[in-house]
Amino acid sequence: MDTAPSSAPASPAPTDRRRRKVALAAALASAVEWYDYFVFGIAAALVLGDLYFPAGSSSAGVLAAFATFAVGFLARPVGGVIAGQLGDRRGRKPMLVLALTLMGIATLGIGLLPTYATIGIAAPLLLVLLRVLQGIAVGAQWGGAMLMATEYAPEGKRGLYGSLVQLGVPIGVVTANTVFLLAGAFTSDAAFAAWGWRVPFLVGFLVLGLAWYIHTRVEETPAFQEAERALAEQEKSEPRSPLRTILRHHLGTVLLAGGSFAVNTATFYIIITGVLDYATRELDMKRSAVLAVSLCVSLTQLVLIPAAAALSDRIGRLRIYALGAVGLLVWAVPMFLLIDTASLLWLAVGTFVTSCFLSIMYGPQAALFAELFTAEMRYTGASLGYQIAAVLGGGLAPFVMVLLLEATGTSMAVSAYIVVLAVVALISIRILARRAASR
Repeated sequence: MDTAPSSAPASPAPTDRRRRKVALAAALASAVEWYDYFVFGIAAALVLGDLYFPAGSSSAGVLAAFATFAVGFLARPVGGVIAGQLGDRRGRKPMLVLALTLMGIATLGIGLLPTYATIGIAAPLLLVLLRVLQGIAVGAQWGGAMLMATEYAPEGKRGLYGSLVQLGVPIGVVTANTVFLLAGAFTSDAAFAAWGWRVPFLVGFLVLGLAWYIHTRVEETPAFQEAERALAEQEKSEPRSPLRTILRHHLGTVLLAGGSFAVNTATFYIIITGVLDYATRELDMKRSAVLAVSLCVSLTQLVLIPAAAALSDRIGRLRIYALGAVGLLVWAVPMFLLIDTASLLWLAVGTFVTSCFLSIMYGPQAALFAELFTAEMRYTGASLGYQIAAVLGGGLAPFVMVLLLEATGTSMAVSAYIVVLAVVALISIRILARRAASR
C-alpha cells in the first residue's frame, strides 16, 4: 500500500556515522523549533488573554489569544511555500538554518514584548506579528528537517529515520510543559503573570546556537545533490518552479495529504492546548496538575512514534496511518466523557489513549509525505500537504473548541468535530491507497 519512493541517488552512500549525525541534527532542529512554537500555545491558554487582550469576558480574552495562536498556523503555508521553492532549488540545509534563525528571533521578541497595560494597542499587534514570524519559521522548518533525515536514511529505514524528526513534537511539548511547570513552581501567581511566563520564551532563544551548528557542521542531502546535478542543464534553459509543477500536476496529492492529516493535528492541539484551557477554566482543575498530565502523556509518544514508524517500514505506511485515524474516530466521544469527570486520573486515561492513536499516525507521516513526491519537488509538495493540514486542523482547533463549547454547552460538539475530520482522513487515505495500488 506504500507509495513508490523516488529513485536512489547515484552518489556513494553516506557512512553510518554521517547518517546518525544528520538525523540527530534534524531531530534537534525539530525539537527546539516545536518547543518555541508550543510555548506560545501554553501561554495563550494561561496568561496571554489577560495580558494582551484585556477587554471583555474571560472567554473573549481566551478566544482572542487562541485566534492569535491560529494566526501562526495561517502563516505556516507561507513558510512552506517559500522554503519549499528555495529548498527544492537551493538545498534543504540553508532553509532549515534560516527557519531556526527566524524562530529564535521571533520567540525572543515575544518574551520581551511589553503588555497592553504598558504600550496599549501596539502590544497585541506586535504579538500577532511575532506569531506570524513563528508560523513562517515552523512552516519552513518541517520540510527541511524531515528531508534531511529521510533523504539520508538507509534502505528500508526511511520511516524510522523520519520519525526522529517527528519526535520533535513530543519533545517540544515535554520541554515546554516542564519549563512552564518550573516557572510556576518558583514564582507566585502574581509573579508568574508579571514575568514568570516569559522565561520559557527566553530559553527558546537558544535555538540560534543549533542553527549555527547545522550551518557549519552538516552537509546537504545526497538526494538533493543528485537531483541538482540531473536538473542543472534544464535549469539553464528553462528555470523550473517546484511550486508551479505541484499546482499544475500534483495539487490533488497535496490536498489528499492535507486531508489525511488534519484530524491528527487538530486532535493534538485540542489535547495539549484546548483541554488545558477547558480543564482549568471550565472544570476548575489545577493548572500544574493538568500540565503534568500533558507532560507525562507526551513522554509516551517518544516510544510510540518510532515504534509505529519502524512497523510502517515493514508492513506499509498507509496501513499504520489508517489504523491511527480509525482509533481517533472511535475514541473521540469516550475521550471527552472521561475528561468531563474532572478527575485527574480519567483526564490522563482519556488523553493517553488519544495520544497513542496520534503517535500511530504521526510516526510514518514524514516518510509517507516524502514518498508522495520526487526529489526535485519534495520539499514543496510535502510541506504544502503538512501545512494545509495544520491550517485546517491545528491552528483553528483550540479556537473552534472554545466556540463549540460556548455555543452548545457540551464537549460532545468537540467530539463531533474530531469525528468529521477523522472521516475526511479515512477517505483521503483510501484514495491515496488506490493510487498507490494502481502504480
